[in-house]
Amino acid sequence: MLAEFIATPLDAVLSGADDPYAAQSQALELFHQVARDVPAYALFLAEHGVDPDQVQTFDDFTRLPLVSKANYHSRFPLGDLCRHGRLEANDFVAVSSGSTGQPTFWPRFVTDELAISRRFEQAFHDSFRADERRTLAVVCFALGTWVGGMFTTGCCRHLAARGYPLVVVSPGNNVAEILRVVQRLAPEFEQTVLLGYPPFLKDVVDAGLAAGVEWSKFHPKLVMAGEVFSEEWRTLVGQRMGSSDPCFDSVSLYGTADAGVLGNETPLSVAIRRFLAAHPDAARELFGESRLPTLVQYDPRSRFFEAIDGTLLFTGDNGIPLIRYHIADSGGVIPFDAMLDFLARRGFDPHADLGHRGVRPMPFAFVFGRADFTISYFGANVYPENVTVGLEQPPIDQWVTGKFVMQTREDDDRNTYLSIVVELGSEVAPGADKAGAIGESILRHLLRLNSEFANYVPPERQMPRIELAPRGDPAYFPLGVKHRYTRRSPGREAQA
Repeated sequence: MLAEFIATPLDAVLSGADDPYAAQSQALELFHQVARDVPAYALFLAEHGVDPDQVQTFDDFTRLPLVSKANYHSRFPLGDLCRHGRLEANDFVAVSSGSTGQPTFWPRFVTDELAISRRFEQAFHDSFRADERRTLAVVCFALGTWVGGMFTTGCCRHLAARGYPLVVVSPGNNVAEILRVVQRLAPEFEQTVLLGYPPFLKDVVDAGLAAGVEWSKFHPKLVMAGEVFSEEWRTLVGQRMGSSDPCFDSVSLYGTADAGVLGNETPLSVAIRRFLAAHPDAARELFGESRLPTLVQYDPRSRFFEAIDGTLLFTGDNGIPLIRYHIADSGGVIPFDAMLDFLARRGFDPHADLGHRGVRPMPFAFVFGRADFTISYFGANVYPENVTVGLEQPPIDQWVTGKFVMQTREDDDRNTYLSIVVELGSEVAPGADKAGAIGESILRHLLRLNSEFANYVPPERQMPRIELAPRGDPAYFPLGVKHRYTRRSPGREAQA
């Protein structure tokens, strides 16, 4: 498999990605393999009264029960989730934090990284021309058991094995170390790619400017994951780096610990997203929302997407193969031709500015973020359960009702911060001392319960900004309405 990966060009691998019937056939074939070889899935199907032999068509496939972390992964021994019940058939385990702080384990084998490496190859080949430019890849994701840093490092090294003139260095999420290796190594290369979470990479760029780093000399590019950001943000950070072509200088990945990278931005998807950012009416018509999602393209033969009730589910092979896995991300899918037809009706031809490099007939997926009450901050999932613990400590529990609204926001300089609005109890007066105590308590328990938060978020960005609101505040805690603990980020903070 490794030899095939090294020998097969990207164009050959992606050819036919727009054939929905081939993708459906492969999803159905994977289902039968998993039903036969994975003990946990065989038992899961039996519990739902499903006879695998009766699943013969794609219509049958679409009636299979959905799999989730709660109803599948958490219920069975880890080995039983793997083929033939053999955990040791894998060679690596990644860890993600759950809502209670209990870790979730995702084993994989080195060959599972090869399909994901193609997503990185699309970024490095189609956007950055790394096949013909000596490239330094600086991995700025957190290193350790978490999926981002180690997975990214492995995938980039696979590209080097394919013959790309690519050298990888992995300082992790240490700004001083990142700047040290960039200043020492980047002059030896034609371009430098920083890979990390968007708000952290902005911190790196800003810290470099403050330290006198002339980013433009290194022809920097960005590979990002974990957060939805605005096109204004992309433009601002690009300007500070000396970026000259936003469609080719940055790529966002849609990834998860559960199954690696599911889709990736392309020059085409970035061009489309920038058009939609400037035409909100078109974006609202296309996505059904007033906000702009991450827009990626994907290979449905590698990760097969479906959309149900405004949320995404996927089917894909991995150390733990997943069939119709409900990832709980709000979003949808758009066929390639349907997307281009929609844009043509709006008078936009994305090919005009792009040429042909990076324009591939692959379907699109759009992702707003978690459909549950989770938000992503510096790539860490922040759960309401983590925040609640901080509000339950004395004397804070005497001041508050327990309701709160958390969101990620941007200040005037487009730096991201964690905002938490807390509802005060009746006849409890607000005060800076209360807000400070609440923020410290929430942070203390976030660091204790959520290892992703503790390791992904830079210490200077960890303290949440607390706003105290009176009981029944109509903006955040209207009476008689089901409460939501998260709010869609409004983006840039309004001026006072």
